Amino acid sequence: MKKKLLSAMLALTLAGSLAACGASGGAQSEVPTSKASPTAATEATSEVTEAGSASAAEAASSTGVTGGLSTKNTTGKHYKFGYTCMDGTNPFFVTINEEMKKLIEANGDELVTTDPGNDVTKQISQVEDMLSQDLDGLFMNPVDAEGILPALDEAKAENIPMVGFDTQVADMSYEVSYTGSDNYNAGKVVGEDLVKKCPDGGDIIVLDSPTMQSVVDRTNGFLDAIDGHGFNIVAQQDAKGNLEVSMGIAEDLLQAHPDVVAIFGGNDPTALGALAAANAAGVTDCKIYGVDGSPDIKAELAKGDSLIEGTGAQSPISIADQAVAIMYAVMAGEDVEDTYPVNTFLITADNVADYGTDGWQ
Repeated sequence: MKKKLLSAMLALTLAGSLAACGASGGAQSEVPTSKASPTAATEATSEVTEAGSASAAEAASSTGVTGGLSTKNTTGKHYKFGYTCMDGTNPFFVTINEEMKKLIEANGDELVTTDPGNDVTKQISQVEDMLSQDLDGLFMNPVDAEGILPALDEAKAENIPMVGFDTQVADMSYEVSYTGSDNYNAGKVVGEDLVKKCPDGGDIIVLDSPTMQSVVDRTNGFLDAIDGHGFNIVAQQDAKGNLEVSMGIAEDLLQAHPDVVAIFGGNDPTALGALAAANAAGVTDCKIYGVDGSPDIKAELAKGDSLIEGTGAQSPISIADQAVAIMYAVMAGEDVEDTYPVNTFLITADNVADYGTDGWQ
């Protein structure tokens, strides 16, 4: 069965049929600010309404560099920066890395890229290796928010400024600044959509990743949104943000719980893995949600007959632009904010045409 699932994914034959548990709907209602960190991004997201999906596209395109910062090198000096992310094969991080590299090399500077493959021990080793290359700054996205701290100790000892992106480290005092999506809201808008479409509740599966703070925040937002609406979590397991891992987990869980009304994936690869498992199992009455707004998920939404129901979308391009702008501001001795949030919003079959399916927003 698992070989069949993998073959199905590689052949890109993700297909399924959509069955509703209630009326289909558009974007989310007004979204309260995250309990963890009130942001302007959340306020902007609340303006996305069912009556105006075009405003969602405008909200997405209006993100990017904020705070009066620039991606240009204004000092005339040459810089070498390091880059590490939790999973360099994830299309989301591929886009971030490519955008950062493009901006940095356009200034005549250098970006050293590493990929730990979701292994925190390997990430620590790679960071230590990069630090030996006389870095001027480090872009940090941790595999494990707590586990990465030994490498941050070394960077701090060497006075290497670190700009965090997408996922926070356990102790933010290590970083000069951080930029990332409002992940709590990304999960919350998904939960609100599920409540709207399944007003009677039902059994659901949650595929999260407890060591990834971004996924933790998304899961918390989702769970808060569905709380008190009749949903029963029959299983909540760590899918490690990985497509193949989530396929195997979802296969086993769907055999045990074939009547679930929904599956929440902490990112889009997790949701796609659950989709492959559901299709192979012949499931036809289940709504699968992800978080990212990736081209693959948007392509599924555009089909109109996929089990993929929606995604809490973000913009990796905007995150990359903001991170680079922060780093160059630090290089120029400018003051920067502790956090620069980037908008998140809901994409479903109803408004996916506003974003396109051939690239990231």
